[in-house]
Amino acid sequence: MPVDVWGLDGLTLSGLEARGGDAAMIMANGTAAGSRSGVRPGDPGLTTTLAGSTINVSAGVATVAYAGQGVYRVWQPSSVSPGSVAAAHATLPRVDLVYLRVWDTAVDGAGLAKADVVYLAGTASASPVAPTPAGTMVYMPLATISVPASGGGSPTVSLAVRPVTVAPGGIVPDAAATGLYVGQYRDNGTGLQRWSGSAWVYPEPLGIGSSLYRRKSADTPRTTATLADDLHLIVPVVANAEYTIDGMLHWITTDATNADMNLDFGVPAGSSGTYLGFAQPTSAGATDTDGPIRTMSTPIDTARLFGASTASGNPSGLMLRAVLVTAGTAGNFSVQFARSGGSGTVTLLAHSWIDLRRRA
Repeated sequence: MPVDVWGLDGLTLSGLEARGGDAAMIMANGTAAGSRSGVRPGDPGLTTTLAGSTINVSAGVATVAYAGQGVYRVWQPSSVSPGSVAAAHATLPRVDLVYLRVWDTAVDGAGLAKADVVYLAGTASASPVAPTPAGTMVYMPLATISVPASGGGSPTVSLAVRPVTVAPGGIVPDAAATGLYVGQYRDNGTGLQRWSGSAWVYPEPLGIGSSLYRRKSADTPRTTATLADDLHLIVPVVANAEYTIDGMLHWITTDATNADMNLDFGVPAGSSGTYLGFAQPTSAGATDTDGPIRTMSTPIDTARLFGASTASGNPSGLMLRAVLVTAGTAGNFSVQFARSGGSGTVTLLAHSWIDLRRRA
């Protein structure tokens, strides 16, 4: 059987032969000569929106792969509407589908050679799911539309089903991307991951030996006793890992009697560890000069109170040493703080910092 080759003078290729050659330009899907369908990362094209009940899909391009048929390159030069959202069910919600269809009579026998956007209403149910287009057809999902029961609100669009594809070797922005070869990369929304051949692992800066440093660029005042993250001091951490933590935090208060520092740390669910904070203990009318140092070891997710100075030129401070062991859940390590009492303002000052180093 002859081998089909692009770009030879005098050689005529069928549509199937041309599409088969195009498959070499698109990321594989794990099958022989197969490709990953999708839009291009960063391309706002083929976005589904609603104007009232009217469905609109913007102009754009996509590659639509089909087993044994190579890759269909599709260009929609202007916005189109595949229709309007069907009327809501009286008592049950529904999920509808918007998809890009390629009509190829050699595949589906429909007698057509074109592409268009199609709207398919789902079946109302207590637990609705998006419908699957019936028959043998070449298509790529673009959006789902959640339709509440009558009187339950307006339909909403989700683009989560719309796939993204890249050139071979490209980084796929998809947390669910399948690992196909050693050295493949994906962006899972938290960081860059590499396929080791058996698992997705983080390279630097989230890998073993990496240093994750954060410094506050501005003061953050708190007038509430409710603990909350300091938005400058948040670091992503991975599941099943071990970190040592160093840091320096400093703060002032407007009321040393009622507004000491209440300090805690946010960690992913199931994490363990301890911290040691070298700082002045809490006391009514905390001193603005040297005083006793609190050195009690504390579980990593347990709040402790520390003294706070009222002298803006002589803030209270804490030197931090800690260990964090994450379980099966990734997430963030964060510094959390609040005032300790019912009045006053405690302010975590600029140039406070933390440094996490992954050890295992």
